[in-house]
Amino acid sequence: MLDVREVYAEPAALDSPRGRQIMARLPGARVTEVASHWGIPSLHGNDGNTARWVRIKTGTLVLGVKHTLRTRPNGRSADWIAPGPSNGCAMACAYCYVPRRKGYANPITLFTNIEAIVAHVRRHVRAQGPKTEPNQCDPRAWVYDIGENGDCSVDALICDNTADLVAAFRGMPTAKASFATKFVNPDLLALDPQGRTRVRFSLMPADDARLLDIRTSPIDGRIAAAADFLDAGYEVHFNLSPVILRPGWQQDWADLLAHLDDVLPTRVKQQAAAEIIMLTHNRSLHEVNLGWHPRAEEVLWQPAAQETKRSQNGALNVRYARDIKRQSLTHLRQLIVTHAPWLRVRYAF
Repeated sequence: MLDVREVYAEPAALDSPRGRQIMARLPGARVTEVASHWGIPSLHGNDGNTARWVRIKTGTLVLGVKHTLRTRPNGRSADWIAPGPSNGCAMACAYCYVPRRKGYANPITLFTNIEAIVAHVRRHVRAQGPKTEPNQCDPRAWVYDIGENGDCSVDALICDNTADLVAAFRGMPTAKASFATKFVNPDLLALDPQGRTRVRFSLMPADDARLLDIRTSPIDGRIAAAADFLDAGYEVHFNLSPVILRPGWQQDWADLLAHLDDVLPTRVKQQAAAEIIMLTHNRSLHEVNLGWHPRAEEVLWQPAAQETKRSQNGALNVRYARDIKRQSLTHLRQLIVTHAPWLRVRYAF
């Protein structure tokens, strides 16, 4: 997954305890100091990096300090989006929204001021008080997404940011951490979350994953890990995400749901819930993908079926046309009722 040879780092990040911990694990890496983790000309905005898309993710790491600590409301997957401990990822999913913001290169950026991030979240949780009304996020706890712009399972290969957040939420009886992942990291099984962290394993039909989920754990491996993570103290949910509309998609999703029903033990099913997320794409990412993975765009870029949308963060993207999306969501919900009736859908969009 990672063979870090080059590190770009803000001086304050290098001088922090977390920065020193990370660099101690990378004794042979070349370090280049930068003024800002957002402004690295050789990475961001350099279209020459398109052909090196995966190589950069494997061998490059960025260390920075997260200066703006803000928790914002969500209401879909989580009640709140917490300030994440990272940005970017070592995996290379062709539909990922994070590189749209950075441009041409999207290796992991780790934020080393984890103590400040944890303290901010603790203050925010205290300010909310107990959750008095159940909602689609959780009936009792305030849910905080801690991995909006990265994958906490992969981050844990490099440093203890994920472990620190899991430990922090262990002591917050009114709140719960949540993150989605496409990588099975057995090291997380030792973190003792005591039910205060929700892991959402992202799933899609295996043929789609082989084409689009580059450098991720196989779908069967993610499914097989569900019981291990539940037994280790995590709440385990699933992201049916993204749903890609292409010939045969209905049968492939039916097969996946039937497989879940066949192999998941009862204890996983009893607490499981799902999010359904239809594909959102972007013209800039489409053009980048044409430079390193054009086969993916044969299924991702479908102008005849897609329309322009303005996302919550203000970005101009494309999604399936409203009627197509509505009909597809209805069909997928019916497939769930038929093949995995125990799988509660928390939300779909």
